Amino acid sequence: LAAEELFSARAEFIARVSTSVLKDLMDVLLQKRVINEREKESIPALPRADKAEGLIDMVLRKGNPACRLLIDIFCEVDPFLSAQLKLN
Repeated sequence: LAAEELFSARAEFIARVSTSVLKDLMDVLLQKRVINEREKESIPALPRADKAEGLIDMVLRKGNPACRLLIDIFCEVDPFLSAQLKLN
């Protein structure tokens, strides 16, 4: 399941994902209506690691389809890190 796959990579994602990748992920998730404007705005003021944690936890709570979408977008935006985290 995508949710389990994402959860298993959670700590490394939080530790290693870049601010620019996070911004790209949030933009696409907003565009695809996985997150709404208020959820997106609740994240940017935080430090990078907190931002990553907020985003991944928000998507995990939304279930498997949302997790699958985040993984797919992440693989496109940062193929190197997503492969290292064994997300595909």
